[in-house]
Amino acid sequence: MSEHAVSGTAASATRPVRPWKVIAAASIGNALEWYDISIYAYFSVYISVAFFPSESHSVSIMLALGTFALSFFIRPVGAIVLGSFADRKGRKPALTLTIWLMFLGTLMIVIMPPAHVIGLAAPLLILLARLIQGFAAGGEFGSATSLMVEHLPNRKGFAASWQFTSQAMSTVLASIIGVSLTTGLSQEQLETWGFRLPFIVGLLVGPVGLYIRRHVPESPEFTAAAAEVPEKSAAIGGILRHHKLAVVLAIGAIAVSTCLNYFITYVPTYAMDNLGMTASAGFWATLVSGIVLLLFTPVAGHFCDKVGRLTFMIPAALAVMVLTWVLFTWVVAANALSVLIVVVAIFSLLKAAYYGPLASVMGDIFPTEVRGTGLSLGYNVGVAIFGGLTPLVAAWLIGVTGDAKAPAYWVLLAGVLSVAAILVVWKKLGVR
Repeated sequence: MSEHAVSGTAASATRPVRPWKVIAAASIGNALEWYDISIYAYFSVYISVAFFPSESHSVSIMLALGTFALSFFIRPVGAIVLGSFADRKGRKPALTLTIWLMFLGTLMIVIMPPAHVIGLAAPLLILLARLIQGFAAGGEFGSATSLMVEHLPNRKGFAASWQFTSQAMSTVLASIIGVSLTTGLSQEQLETWGFRLPFIVGLLVGPVGLYIRRHVPESPEFTAAAAEVPEKSAAIGGILRHHKLAVVLAIGAIAVSTCLNYFITYVPTYAMDNLGMTASAGFWATLVSGIVLLLFTPVAGHFCDKVGRLTFMIPAALAVMVLTWVLFTWVVAANALSVLIVVVAIFSLLKAAYYGPLASVMGDIFPTEVRGTGLSLGYNVGVAIFGGLTPLVAAWLIGVTGDAKAPAYWVLLAGVLSVAAILVVWKKLGVR
């Protein structure tokens, strides 16, 4: 970074900035990312018909969910490229680029002709759109979390909790749209054009996000580090040589919350295909989940700054491990919407307690000069494994075992890994 650029950003960073502006600027791209992810997963039944037609319904669903999963495996590439860019050029330029790319991917899905019009090009171009979104999302979390914790170091737990609170906002919006469309449109309308409407709503977030991010100064902590070590490159080789334990711990820390997150996005399909519920039933459950997360994630973020972040995270992860099999057994045996809603609400409450402190803990694992790259890489490898694969693994486990409770095994594995990672973060790195 040039001396002029550093001095310019330093000047802007010294101007007072209101916390809500930082939180809004950092969170809105994450909200758009999660909204698009939720909508794709929620409407995968209809997307499979439009873009992945097959004589077998289950094959169409697996192809749609497989495309969903594949898009997550480019996220670590985006993490390396965009995270390194954020560590070299600044958090703001990286965040602006990510929101443009996410907007482009969403636009492609909105205007894509169905498979019966353009044939094999349809699923391939849908995959390309999801890969663009995945690449962009790869750099979003690290840059946005770094911006918040570096602007608000005395309230980092609360500030960073809005990364995940914004996901809850998106879940609420996506679920409301899901309930409205599945109750207001016919099956044929949903399969032909109705599934595109939620993606059109997603397009509106892009210009808003760009406007807000333009009016927030660069992180003062990044500016100071850049001035001290100009043009320092946070190369991936350096991350893996000097901070590979931190990357592994970040992957482990996010496993259980991400696994639960993406299982909840699978709930509309799970409720229809495995519990025999109506199309709108699963969306009611995800709406309740979004409300619970929206209310309690920032509360957990606020109080963890006072009593300790791991005080929230460790009991929440242990509770997930203890209750997972019981809750899955209950929802399958009862086969009732009311029980599905209660089970999803319990998972969401535990997730909120874990989610609130999580982003700031992950931020503290890495030093400032490599925080964007390290956070992006650890987060996105974790999300690729325990997020993108979760709907696909859930469907596969049910298919192999014939047991609708089978996804519980995957959630339990994620819980074990997260508890182990957080204990190492506490004992070895001294993060509280």
